[in-house]
Amino acid sequence: QVQLVESGGGLVQAGDSLRLSCAASGLAFTNYAMGWFRQAPGKEREFVAAISWIYSTVYADSVKGRLTVSRDNAKNTVYLQMNSLKLEDTAVYYCAAKFLGVATATEMEYEYWGQGTQVTVSS
Repeated sequence: QVQLVESGGGLVQAGDSLRLSCAASGLAFTNYAMGWFRQAPGKEREFVAAISWIYSTVYADSVKGRLTVSRDNAKNTVYLQMNSLKLEDTAVYYCAAKFLGVATATEMEYEYWGQGTQVTVSS
């Protein structure tokens, strides 16, 4: 059974940093591209960042230079380092897994999803 479990969310102030983690189990992690998506209140879920099984990365324009995706294959974990957080970064953050292929922003290409972790940025 595949499980993706996000952690690291919380309440922070604008300008602060936060690191999200997503621990994967039940799959051959090194064969999967991993993505981060988010959903703000009243909005559709949107792409944030992704990293392929060969460590290539792609980012949404809105987070470039502030958020960094990385992975540790030895720990079956993908991370999202979030710096210079803004109010508009408030959302539930989800990680997702996509078998082989490149890291993409296309939500429907991801097969497995976590339950999400809440990030709230206050002023």
